[in-house]
Amino acid sequence: MAADTKTIVFSLGSEEYGIEVEHVKTIERMMPMTRVPKTLPFVKGVVNLRGVVVPVIHLASRFGLPETEPTENSRIVMVHVGDLEVGFIVDAANDVIDVQPDRIEAPPEVVGGIRAKYLRGIAKVGDNRLLVMLNLSEVLNKSEIIQLEQMED
Repeated sequence: MAADTKTIVFSLGSEEYGIEVEHVKTIERMMPMTRVPKTLPFVKGVVNLRGVVVPVIHLASRFGLPETEPTENSRIVMVHVGDLEVGFIVDAANDVIDVQPDRIEAPPEVVGGIRAKYLRGIAKVGDNRLLVMLNLSEVLNKSEIIQLEQMED
């Protein structure tokens, strides 16, 4: 039997999403960002996090969802994708839970307007709770990773 996966739960609008803990470096409060010209629209800028320049993207904007103004609950989830570290602006980071691998189903073609390629699956947590599990390698595709890596130089 496969082991449960520790998962960070965060929200965008009314939906809950999950990223495996092993991909998450830290969760930070909102902080000042430096805009970078000629970047993709969902790239909000870069932050200096303990001496490291990290690109930050607005995850809702990345998924083509309405972008909300940051609130007291907004967070930047710092993740690593391969060698790249990047921050995701989310509406709130709510929880750390265990997700049983056999409770994750393949995603439907479109979930809440988000194309299935961005999703690893839908996890059934408890009786009435669904968690959209992200596929980080698709959330940031290769050409976008190259652009973000150039921002770090």
